Amino acid sequence: MVWHTVPKVIQHLFPDRLWEDSKEQNSVFLTFDDGPVPGSTDYVLEELDKRGQKASFFMVGENIRKHQYLAKSVIEAGHKVGNHTFNHLNGWKHNTEFYLENVAMCKTELQEIGVETDLFRPPYGMMKGSQARQLGKNYKLVMWSMLSGDYDLRLTTDLLLLKSKKYTKPGRIVVFHDQQKTRNILPKILPDYLDFIVDQGWETKIV
Repeated sequence: MVWHTVPKVIQHLFPDRLWEDSKEQNSVFLTFDDGPVPGSTDYVLEELDKRGQKASFFMVGENIRKHQYLAKSVIEAGHKVGNHTFNHLNGWKHNTEFYLENVAMCKTELQEIGVETDLFRPPYGMMKGSQARQLGKNYKLVMWSMLSGDYDLRLTTDLLLLKSKKYTKPGRIVVFHDQQKTRNILPKILPDYLDFIVDQGWETKIV
């Protein structure tokens, strides 16, 4: 089951994390997780470029190491990059020291491509309070208020597109994934979704 939106009660429980910007009346915050991955990230860049749209990419350190050229292409295209740990860790399953070291490893990979970022998103949206408190000293903790569900292969692309359009509102932080699993899914939903944003008269912003 995919929760396409995050209940307000959960957002209020964690006010130190960024879920959306209710002051935005004409923009959405488009984000992509888990890249850079060949066949996915480059496809996303092409589709964004066609429409002059910008996004924030939360990158996994080991993927940056494998595909530095692709990570650099995201920066060169004018998008923003965030830290998503080195090994895509679930913070609930690891102690704070180990988790922070993994975040630092991703930071090193980002520095290798000339990026200093103040954005961090926990994989799966899961991190302990102790991890959040430490990371919050140096990073903006970026969550989301609309999850496309593109990673869930049990859902049809028609349903994914329908739900994504239904729950996208101005000010919301939207999540898609530029990963291996979504490589064949993105071409079936992303162009129509990006056109939907254009048709609504909305802009996309980086976080």
